Amino acid sequence: MVTATAKYVRVAPRKARQVIELIRGKSVKDARAILMLTPRAASPVVGKVLASAVANAENNNDLVAEDLYVAQAFVDEGPTLRRFKPRAMGRATRIRKRTSHITVSVDERKES
Repeated sequence: MVTATAKYVRVAPRKARQVIELIRGKSVKDARAILMLTPRAASPVVGKVLASAVANAENNNDLVAEDLYVAQAFVDEGPTLRRFKPRAMGRATRIRKRTSHITVSVDERKES
């Protein structure tokens, strides 16, 4: 299994997980097509991580891209950036800008 990770991505983990669920278990070709047509902000980032995992598999492990599938894909929560927004009567509201750690693992299909 070959892995690629993108850390501290400025996408909320909940929104990134919705995109990751679409590609988990799919072939790399199908996963790329799904990500190209998904109108979500996290889609390009997940596409880059998938491309990186495929490149790692080809260059480091001598695997063929056509035989690969998304074996594992998950999103962990990164640190939250806290910002403040002024509100009425001198108050302030906390704005939480969440970050994600996105991990995609690809593996070769076992022919049986």
